[in-house]
Amino acid sequence: MKQKSYLPFLNWISNYSISYLKHDLFAGITVAVLLIPQGMAYALIAGLPPFYGLYAALTPQIVYAFLGTSRQLAVGPVAMDSLLVAAGLGALSIVDPSEYVQMAIILALMMGGIQLLLGLLRMGFSVSFLTTPGINGFTSAAAIIIGLSQLEHLLGIQLPQSNQLHIIIQSLLNSEASLHPITFSIGATSIVFILLIKKWNIKIPSALIVVVLGILWVYLNHLDKQGVAVVGIIPEGLPSFQIPSFDIETLKKLFPTALTLALVAFMEAISVAKAIEEKHKNYEVDADQELIALGSANVIGSLFQSYPTTGGFSRTAVNDQAGAKTGMAALITALIVGIILMFFTHWFYYLPKAVLASIIIIAVINLIDFKFAVRLFKKRKDEFTVLVITFLATLFLGITEGILYGILSSLLLLVYRASKPHHAFLGRIGTTNYFKNIHRFPEEVVQRDDLIILRFDAQLFFGNIQYFKELVLNSIKEKETTVKGFIINARAINYIDGTASEQLYDLIQTLQKRGIRVMIVGAIGPARDLIIKSKIIKILKKQNLFITSGDATDDFDGVTKKTPLQKKLSRQSNE
Repeated sequence: MKQKSYLPFLNWISNYSISYLKHDLFAGITVAVLLIPQGMAYALIAGLPPFYGLYAALTPQIVYAFLGTSRQLAVGPVAMDSLLVAAGLGALSIVDPSEYVQMAIILALMMGGIQLLLGLLRMGFSVSFLTTPGINGFTSAAAIIIGLSQLEHLLGIQLPQSNQLHIIIQSLLNSEASLHPITFSIGATSIVFILLIKKWNIKIPSALIVVVLGILWVYLNHLDKQGVAVVGIIPEGLPSFQIPSFDIETLKKLFPTALTLALVAFMEAISVAKAIEEKHKNYEVDADQELIALGSANVIGSLFQSYPTTGGFSRTAVNDQAGAKTGMAALITALIVGIILMFFTHWFYYLPKAVLASIIIIAVINLIDFKFAVRLFKKRKDEFTVLVITFLATLFLGITEGILYGILSSLLLLVYRASKPHHAFLGRIGTTNYFKNIHRFPEEVVQRDDLIILRFDAQLFFGNIQYFKELVLNSIKEKETTVKGFIINARAINYIDGTASEQLYDLIQTLQKRGIRVMIVGAIGPARDLIIKSKIIKILKKQNLFITSGDATDDFDGVTKKTPLQKKLSRQSNE
């Protein structure tokens, strides 16, 4: 069993059947048709020669097929990671094209190493720091940057590369280069053609069709001699085995980008893998094993000249819709890419870069989710703020900075919520044993001047104890002359840290000096342990620990006293 957990392909290969092969074969061919033009287009985003997109589409998905727990995830080059590569390497101002390529390959090695380490340390939960609003803001801004970065190829003009919106717009406005009409015609026609095909039938491989038509258009009319930029010579044959050479200084420069890539790439892959898993009940996606699989795919891929890869949203969806049953579909896709590299690379010589730009622009439009932003604006203004901060930071400061600000703003929101958590003052409903929020049920509850019940819906720690004290003291101030008892409903308090414990002790002591009896009800095991083992119990006394608000209220009124069982349950520390 342990062997199967580290080599998940053993789970499906042991029960493989001919019926599976039929589905996997069709899915593998379908994804390959989509991946070949996409791979070359995404390499263009990364600032690499297009054939490196085919290299990235080969080895990584073979490795993932053996190690990954998702049976439909399609691993290869994606738009987001390609943009991160361009942003990270662009900041280093690399002049030599061969050095740029080497740096991209080293990035794959580093990000893979980080993912592999995180997987071995069982750190799959680390992706939770990338919240949905932050991801949405980052993705939408990145989509705009990716789209604008392709204007150079779409318009046929030279523009300096940047991942900041204002610099891109400024470059466009200050550019003295004139539009290349033929290039623009090819790009614009390709966009329209892809949109029309998608509207007619989404299953038709529109990207491959415009690639074929674009090649024919250029070849038959000799447009490459009229200034239309083409892919050019693609080396024939499979990528050779090469160990990237690097030094410590290079690793230091690339580490921030590699770490960002490792987290973002994992987030993309695990989110789409989990979504697809919901449709299949014959396997489970393991986050830690996914880190190991993706890390291994990138590390081994880098040895065969691959730049950073991960699971792609669109290709995974196509793979699933085409009926992929196992990782065999990925192996078939890799086989087709390998055959193209060995025998048919000359077919792509006349492929116009404007066509690749059109494929990218259409692909990234789907990354912008306006509906989610509108829903947040209407229902959750605080999370909408996180989305906007991440969006603007990504647009105007940079890709890596955008992710950083997204994480920081999400953490700040978490801290703010923890410092001022939900609370409620409770009152008894008639003569029943039900206690409800006095503000939600003002007509049903009995509000008393001599007794206050506060339910605090969070742990007590250094960040919110001051807020808790203010709630207690302010509520007492309103009933200063009449209040005789204060009940803390602690059902939602699962922890009390050292700072909160000290201040809670002082608070209880202050109230008792004012003649107010303090009681705690519903404390669960962990919190009750901390209360009983701390000095709080010395002034609170065990007789002021109760199971329910009703028990505490009745005891306060002298109606009933605790039974032996109630005393035992209210003091036990094993819940």
